[in-house]
Amino acid sequence: MNNHESVEKNIDLMQLSVMVRNSSRTKDLQKCFSCVIDAMSKYPHSPQPHNLIGVLLEKEGNHAQAMKHFRAAWALDPTFIPARWNLENFGTFYSSGKFALDEEDCVAS
Repeated sequence: MNNHESVEKNIDLMQLSVMVRNSSRTKDLQKCFSCVIDAMSKYPHSPQPHNLIGVLLEKEGNHAQAMKHFRAAWALDPTFIPARWNLENFGTFYSSGKFALDEEDCVAS
């Protein structure tokens, strides 16, 4: 992947994160699912789409599938902090319910 493709990928994935973040307000999860699945096929080695699909699945109450995608994101890139955040947060009985879509969400509050 050349530098231009890498920049394009980062922009695409940032826009995807924004769309998923906004979906919680609009409740248009199906459109988000479709866009995230497209990103998974376009960027198969990227952890972001798996993390985002995990967030969407968790919002739908499909905890087991969400955890599988958080683990897949973590396996693809162990330095991807949002996946670790979501694994730790939703892998406990005392979850705060706060999702990490990107690194900005991983700030301790």
